[in-house]
Amino acid sequence: MKKIIQNGTIVTAADTYTADILIDGGKITAIGTSLDTAEAEVIDASGCYVFPGGIDPHTHLDMPFGGTVTKDDFESGTIAAAFGGTTTVIDFCLTNKGEPLHKAIERWHGKARRKAVIDYGFHLMIAEINEEVLQELPRVIEEEGITSFKVFMAYKNVFQADDETLYRTLVSAKELGALVMVHAENGDVIDYLTKQALAAGKTAPIYHALTRPPEVEGEATGRAAALTGLANSQLYVVHVSCADAVEKIVEARNKGFNVWGETCPQYLVLDQSALEKPNFEGAKYVWSPPLREKWHQKVLWNALKTGQLQTVGSDQCSFDFKGQKDLGYDDFTKIPNGGPIIEDRISILFSEGVKKGRITLNQFVDITSTRIAKLFGLFPQKGTIAVGSDADIVLFDPNVERIISAETHHMAVDYNAFEGMQITGEPVSVLSRGTFVIRDKCFVGNTEHGTYLKRAKYGQPLNETLTT
Repeated sequence: MKKIIQNGTIVTAADTYTADILIDGGKITAIGTSLDTAEAEVIDASGCYVFPGGIDPHTHLDMPFGGTVTKDDFESGTIAAAFGGTTTVIDFCLTNKGEPLHKAIERWHGKARRKAVIDYGFHLMIAEINEEVLQELPRVIEEEGITSFKVFMAYKNVFQADDETLYRTLVSAKELGALVMVHAENGDVIDYLTKQALAAGKTAPIYHALTRPPEVEGEATGRAAALTGLANSQLYVVHVSCADAVEKIVEARNKGFNVWGETCPQYLVLDQSALEKPNFEGAKYVWSPPLREKWHQKVLWNALKTGQLQTVGSDQCSFDFKGQKDLGYDDFTKIPNGGPIIEDRISILFSEGVKKGRITLNQFVDITSTRIAKLFGLFPQKGTIAVGSDADIVLFDPNVERIISAETHHMAVDYNAFEGMQITGEPVSVLSRGTFVIRDKCFVGNTEHGTYLKRAKYGQPLNETLTT
């Protein structure tokens, strides 16, 4: 059935205006005034902003790590994402050295198929570069539509790749039209500092942060940016947490390098003191890079405002406090890294960013949706409200006040990293390809709806025929 959204204020990355939206066949087919409502379901958006569905470029759903598996899988994770106003996620597919890339991709398809309630795509981890990998990469791009590769510069002896692997990935990405993503921390230095801390009996959660200082993130970011310039390639730095890394990104962009930066809500509103909470509560806030001293927040907000950082992802990677985080009760290195962020990403950015004047309303849409769609080969199918685009739409109440709590969130995890935080603004209804997933704050979706997205190459628009 056709749908018409009326009386709302449409907000895109470029414009804010009042108009009606006609939806037919999962697409936006008309935008205007006095649209014919015959044979259409009328949706009243009075008092709401009408945003393009959020795109989360950084999730870890059903992911093995540290001897356990993330609590939220593709079902609970995408339901929570939808409640938060996100209609597309791009998850990280982990690979194993010596294993064909397609085996890892098949494994991730198995995790997501008939579980996701919204659309999804994959990034692909590159752990090694050899002839077998190089021969597979064109197939990964052309057949799977996976056009972003991630290289870890941290987690020594687990995920960390050497500089040759990073550089050759950058060279290949330039040739093939892919975007390289890096987790930028100097894993070798972190490994040394960690061993020193443990030898001195320093095992509490706060030492997770103290053994991963901002300098190791800044150094790795600068190194990755320099290699990108050398390869004349393109780089996306994930979860930027500190001024040191922002400085290196700005320096690279000023040189004309194709370097992009992402930060996350946790770095914008939480700080390092959270890891010092008593009774092991600090373990709830162990993720990498770690939370920083509070003054870094101002730098990150300013970087978003000025375009020095371009996106906000969640880095969703949830582990229960009881039964998972407490694996590291006597050793901070055994605390599974990650937090539950996917549901609150958009509301926090609106409340702390738009409502407090740190970013504009249009920047908010760009940062949470449009720029991500453009960087990761989903635009204009995703990331905007325009005729011909998918009807991924969020009706957002900008005035409702609420308190974030694990008691009311929809993630499967047993705590919320933002517990007790008062925010303004909340999604009311969320449509994915014209179908309600959330309606009047109630879940009405199903696990047959989410569709895998084959993405276009870096810098190219997405042809809708690529979606399967």
